[in-house]
Amino acid sequence: MAQKDFYAVLGLTSKATADEIKKAYRKLAKQYHPDANSSDPKAAERFKEISEAHNVLGDPQKRKKYDEMRSLGAFDGFTRARRGASQPRGGSSINFEDFDIGGLGGLGDLFGSMFGGGAKQRSRAPEQGQSVETMLDVPFRTAVLGGKVPVEMEVSEQCATCAGTGGAPGSSAKVCAECNGRGVLSFVQGGFAVNRPCPVCLGKGQVPSEPCKTCAGRGEISSRKKVLITVPPGTDTGSKIRMKGQGGRGRNGGPAGDLVIVFKVKPDRFYTREGLDLVAKVPINIAQATLGSKINVKSIDGKKVSLRIPAGTPTGKRFRVRGLGVQKDTARGDLMVEVSVSVPEELSEEQKKAMEEFAAAGGLKY
Repeated sequence: MAQKDFYAVLGLTSKATADEIKKAYRKLAKQYHPDANSSDPKAAERFKEISEAHNVLGDPQKRKKYDEMRSLGAFDGFTRARRGASQPRGGSSINFEDFDIGGLGGLGDLFGSMFGGGAKQRSRAPEQGQSVETMLDVPFRTAVLGGKVPVEMEVSEQCATCAGTGGAPGSSAKVCAECNGRGVLSFVQGGFAVNRPCPVCLGKGQVPSEPCKTCAGRGEISSRKKVLITVPPGTDTGSKIRMKGQGGRGRNGGPAGDLVIVFKVKPDRFYTREGLDLVAKVPINIAQATLGSKINVKSIDGKKVSLRIPAGTPTGKRFRVRGLGVQKDTARGDLMVEVSVSVPEELSEEQKKAMEEFAAAGGLKY
């Protein structure tokens, strides 16, 4: 276990792509699955190693932190520290707690604190659940006016079959032979002593006589969770809200993580947004633009607005209606009505004659 390399477990190099990792895991998991190797007790252990490796390398964030620790020599060249070994001299220290990868197969910190008057077994301490971040598409008008949007996401939940123990129903628990029930393994390298949670018992100090088939001994499963998200008025793309306790399940009695929602506002067929101002493009015909006219426009909250278009208005001319834009906190923008002069594609004979007379009267060439 001390020399375990997750890349080697999957038969890959550290340069493997995410797709190669997925393919290698599926191939090996199918080959060593306990249901297909009931007569081979070693297959279950091999399957557990494969699942543990994929749990880390298959997650981009966990893999990044694992690679950082691996580059520091955290997974090679270690010598198992004997119990009662004296503390390294020289006062040197490295804090590997900064490299928390959310657990190997659901563990806490990959490394605990170093020997300093005795090792701390952090793996058994309450641990907050994983914070989950998700992108949520929001309709334009909901983003401007505020409202509620349902979202469904995947979170880790306690396995209902084994109640989080990781053991099959009716199985017994025994002291983990790998860590002798401590839940952590101790190593020394280069004058430093560190702990890491035991990958066999997942830091619990005990292993079931038969792993739960539902969760493969992890004690938790992934599930879909529906949450109704409140969108604040004036929300823009990139805005975030944090929902306390709506993320991943905590471990060892720890609190649940948070749910971070990142909003992405969908485009609207009528309105666009410029800061707190709303821009509404309204088509008018040649006669309205030339002779002037009165038009009606609806604000985003349904109010009817009447505008007088002066004679000779060109395409792209904007008219400002104050106080009918986006409201955010105590500030509110304006509604900008931008007219667009539409030209008919076809004219009747009567219309064509009238247009020719108009051109002739004005000395216009065509």
